[in-house]
Amino acid sequence: MVNEGRGRLFRRKDGKYLIYLPKDLAEDSMFPFKGSDSIFVKVSFKLGDKKLLIDKWEEPAAEQ
Repeated sequence: MVNEGRGRLFRRKDGKYLIYLPKDLAEDSMFPFKGSDSIFVKVSFKLGDKKLLIDKWEEPAAEQ
């Protein structure tokens, strides 16, 4: 099981930022994001903390 790996955050020439995840990490059977080549994620952080939180983007449920 691979539950950590060395990735990279880098800035492209067009000014966008990308996060690279190692293949072994992203293809591990326990990796929390499954099923597609591209998904929307929510990225957040707490002030003063040197960690990023990445969650699957969940659309708000439609009110009935």
